[in-house]
Amino acid sequence: ATASPTTSLTQFTLTPLPSLQQSTTPHAALQTPTPPPNCDQAAAGNPIDITIPDDSLIPAGQSFTKTWKLVNVGTCTWTTNYSASFFYGDRMGAPETVPLQVTVLPAQSVEISIDMVAPQKPGTYQGNWKLSNAAGTLFGIGPNGDAPFWVRIMVAESQAATATAPVEATTTANPTDHVTLTPTPQGQVSGELSLRPGDTLDLDTLVLNDDNTDLAYQVDASQYHWLVPQGAGLIGVYGSLEPTEAECQVASMSSAPIAVESLSVGTYLCYLTNEGRFGQAQFETLDPDDFTLTMILLTWASP
Repeated sequence: ATASPTTSLTQFTLTPLPSLQQSTTPHAALQTPTPPPNCDQAAAGNPIDITIPDDSLIPAGQSFTKTWKLVNVGTCTWTTNYSASFFYGDRMGAPETVPLQVTVLPAQSVEISIDMVAPQKPGTYQGNWKLSNAAGTLFGIGPNGDAPFWVRIMVAESQAATATAPVEATTTANPTDHVTLTPTPQGQVSGELSLRPGDTLDLDTLVLNDDNTDLAYQVDASQYHWLVPQGAGLIGVYGSLEPTEAECQVASMSSAPIAVESLSVGTYLCYLTNEGRFGQAQFETLDPDDFTLTMILLTWASP
């Protein structure tokens, strides 16, 4: 059932009362009110991928249905006015928004299915999605409730193209073999770093856990690991090819966290620091025992 306009109006009228009381009552400043829990927040189901797990091989042009399982861990009911909304990446023929088919109470889970089509060209494709409430406000999963959930597929070359291609064209090198250890120009910083959950990183100096934080490495209650931009920092997935500075300057980036589990080994990220410097990071490894994350980073000199 949908709440009546009167009920909705009463709810929003009552919300600011604590702050009004604090501003008019002298003794209220001595109190420590407990902040209300989040209204709209989701968490990954167990498992989150009901269909099409990461890196599923899909033939070019084939239709498929991606289904996620999400849990309502907020305090508000998800009505059929809520929807799954495309956030960024590869939409793969899906609609921009897909309304929920059922009402989801707090603590309940729901399976969300979206029809997609694999692109015609071979490669790795990833689409990132969030939920949106009746007012169109986006929310998601992760430690802060604002990270997207995703679908990632691999499209292989057709058999005809593979049969006529030379052997060299079908050979895949280790992604780390593409890293060239050459001296960096003055003003640039580069290096290989290993982060443990809870670490922060200054991307301008590549120093861990100092006062100038651009990126935090966090873990949520569902044991997903996140790269979370801090301050005015931005980050985005670039792909399997190494980007140039000019390419990172026009790459799609946002303040939304990126799940490490959504990345393939060798994937490049682009980022923007709080000081306005662009950089790239290549995902190398994630230790399955202590979840130490190892990346190769390069931050270019300021313009």
